[in-house]
Formats: sequence, C-alpha cells, structure tokens
Amino acid sequence: MGKYNGPLCRLCRAEGTKLFLKGKRCLTDKCSLERRKYPPGQKGAKVRFKKSNYKYQLREKQKVKRFYGLGEKQFRNLFYKSAKQKGITGENLLKFLELRLDNVIYRMNFAASRTNARQIISHGHIQVNGKKVTIPSYILKVEDEISFNEKSINNENIKLMLENVAGLVETPEWVIVDTEKKLGKINNLPTREDVSLDVEEHLVVELYSK
Repeated sequence: MGKYNGPLCRLCRAEGTKLFLKGKRCLTDKCSLERRKYPPGQKGAKVRFKKSNYKYQLREKQKVKRFYGLGEKQFRNLFYKSAKQKGITGENLLKFLELRLDNVIYRMNFAASRTNARQIISHGHIQVNGKKVTIPSYILKVEDEISFNEKSINNENIKLMLENVAGLVETPEWVIVDTEKKLGKINNLPTREDVSLDVEEHLVVELYSK
C-alpha cells in the first residue's frame, strides 16, 4: 500500500484515539475526534463489526504505525529487527520507535508533529553529533547529540516554528534538552513507561507471529 495522503484526522477517528498528527490542533476543540467520536465514513456512527482477535491485533498494529508515521514495510522490518534483540519483542519495538530521529525531534519540542519533524530532517536542518542527517528513521543511541545546523537555527521560519511548538509535548526523562541552544542529548534508553501511546504491543507481536 502506498503513502496515505488523505485527511489526518480520519486516522485518529479510525483508531478511536488521538494520534497527535496535527500539532496544536489536536489539543483544542477543533480536534475532529472531540467532535465526532466515531469511525469516519457515511455509516461510521452506526456500523458495527464482529469482534475477533484478528481485528484487535490489526487495529493495534495500525494504531502504532500511524502514531509514529511508518509504512507497512518499514514497520515490519523494524519488528523483525526487534525480534532478534534480547528481551521482550514488543518492548524492543517500542524502544526502536521512540529512538527514531523524527520521534525524538518531536518529543524535544523541535517540531509541531512527527510529520513536521520528518520534513525538517529531510531538508537538512538537523545534525547528529555535529554531522548532517537527512534520514528520519535514523535510530539514535545513548550519548548522541541532536541539534540544528548553524544556518538553520538563524532561519526566521525555523525560529517562528520553535516559538509556536515550545512546551507542546512533555519531554521524556531519557532526553536532555537545552532550550536556549536548541540541542538535545540521549541520556538513557527509553523504557516501556516512557511510551505515551496507549497500546497493547503484545497484540502486534501476536499478529506478526502467525
């Protein structure tokens, strides 16, 4: 399946939870999920589906994919990588998702959303350990330092964006952020408790283990 280019608010309504895909709008009364708490579509408010284990597994997978903004191939490859690591596969998967560069940029309040973070990264505004990185899926490690390059930090559009997103989300304890210098550092690896999404990751594991 190709990239989704439709209304982002439909995704939140389809999953029945806020995925925070549109920045500040998700925190206001304009949020579509606040106004229409039922699935999208002509019969969204009335349609009823037969309950099954597969349905719950699929919905959990879709919810995680959409929350972090991954395609199916990306997500599946990351799952297989997680399965090869020591520990619990579901928690390993969430750890890798949290350590993606686009997610970290968003959680440091350097972008309005993960989609916005991917755009900033792909346009060459972000450095990791002093070197430009243009890959949103780049997995960070402990002690990695994330910053804007010197030219970007003086860009008026970047300055305005940073003012608008200041304090938008709570920065996790495993990231240290210097708001004055606009840089951050990975202090520790994220834990299961650091994941802000309400998800039952074991259902995702069960789906891919069939």
